[in-house]
Amino acid sequence: MPQTPSSIGFGQVAISTVIVVTIIGVFWLAIELNRFFMLVFAAIVLGAVFQAIAGWIARITGMSRTFSLILAVIGLFAVFIGSFVLFGTQLANEFDTIEQTVPAALQRIQGFLDNYGLGDQARDLAKVGAEDISRILTQAGGYALAASSGLADFVLVIVGAIFMAGNPDVYRRGLLLLLPAKAEPVMAQALDNAGAGLRGWMMGQAISSLVIGALTWGGLSLLGVPASGGLAIIAGLLDIIPMVGPVLSGIPAVLLAFTISPVAALWTLVLFLVIQQLQGNVLQPMIQRHAVDVPPALLLFAVLAAGLLFGFLGVLLASPLTIVCYVFVQRIYVQAILGKEIKVAGAD
Repeated sequence: MPQTPSSIGFGQVAISTVIVVTIIGVFWLAIELNRFFMLVFAAIVLGAVFQAIAGWIARITGMSRTFSLILAVIGLFAVFIGSFVLFGTQLANEFDTIEQTVPAALQRIQGFLDNYGLGDQARDLAKVGAEDISRILTQAGGYALAASSGLADFVLVIVGAIFMAGNPDVYRRGLLLLLPAKAEPVMAQALDNAGAGLRGWMMGQAISSLVIGALTWGGLSLLGVPASGGLAIIAGLLDIIPMVGPVLSGIPAVLLAFTISPVAALWTLVLFLVIQQLQGNVLQPMIQRHAVDVPPALLLFAVLAAGLLFGFLGVLLASPLTIVCYVFVQRIYVQAILGKEIKVAGAD
């Protein structure tokens, strides 16, 4: 019996309503559980780190996957614990130096402006800048306090990463089983491409952070800037934040250099400009070549969006999250849905 136009219209309206309600529900759930999803993604990224190290150990030693993973986890934690044991006291003293010297450096900058008669407008601008810097440091301290208070989340991420690295095929197969049969091949390719992109990003980022930290420590030591070791660690850690990290790491270094002389501050600024150019024109393209060639503007706005949506954890995970989303959009939307022939990032 043929359907009447009214029944067809009612059915279409009902289906459209269900689709809209489902989409709204998914977005609401994603917003409400955003911290949960970010912790899961952090475990995935850390699991990829464990898996990559374990694979390297297995290739070198011929050990089984299980023993290689155990050695990878123990070795990574041994490196971190050893670093804190060997350099913890020295680094704590240097971070105390940074905290105690920054206010004096701000006052010296204001005195420098007064001595050269730059006027009330320049002094007001310096005060506004000092307030902005203090606000940034205060927010960063709040983020750090929030991160340090989340010990349970940290343990959860580590345990989850170990489980995922131990048997990633189980979780991959479980995800694919939730999809329609026609969508499985496309999602499987997207997961492979995203995994390749993440492994390349981790390798390139590790090299970049080490190079940035070493150059910062060497340059600041030559200039006689106090707490060069602590500033180098800050620079190496902030290098994980694309575009913004090198700029943020240069602020406390220039302020501390002002406690020596304005000339030292100027040379410190030049040093960080050179390092920033090296990071942007040499190291970052190297990371993208090994991982995914994400457009710089997209990466910059992704960091901003991740920070607004997910806070400090989102900023830290902005790069790998952008890589995964970029690969999924290319493989699933552009290639599979739109049917356009493109070279998907992360594909061999």
